[in-house]
Amino acid sequence: MFTQPLPVARARVLSPAEIERPNADPSGLEASLLQLIQDHHQTSLKLRDETEKAKNDAIRTAMRVSDLLVDTVNGGVQEAFINEKRIELESRALTATVIRFAKQTHQWLAASHAINTAIKEIGDFENWMKTMDFDCRSINAAIRNIHQP
Repeated sequence: MFTQPLPVARARVLSPAEIERPNADPSGLEASLLQLIQDHHQTSLKLRDETEKAKNDAIRTAMRVSDLLVDTVNGGVQEAFINEKRIELESRALTATVIRFAKQTHQWLAASHAINTAIKEIGDFENWMKTMDFDCRSINAAIRNIHQP
């Protein structure tokens, strides 16, 4: 099954002098790691700044959109409010006109009632005159009959 043994891993053990000198080999692994950490830190800061700017831009844009939406909605509400005021004013004017016409109608009814009453009185007076004329003729005829031989 296993015909060949696996190779043994070899690692270099640092001496105490190499441990005390951390920057002794600038091209070494430690320097590369430090450079990677610094690059990562700078990239992270740059990304954080860009993210913050993007966030602020998004907030400003959202506020602008919100303001535009509110203005659009308020524009319709304002127009409805103005129309409501116009309708209210027209309604008041119409009510005043109706009241004025009602007063005129009442005056016309009172005048026509007075004319009807006067016509009735004239008719009553005419009937009374006819009755008086008839009575006077009857009396005159009776007196003539009495004085005729």
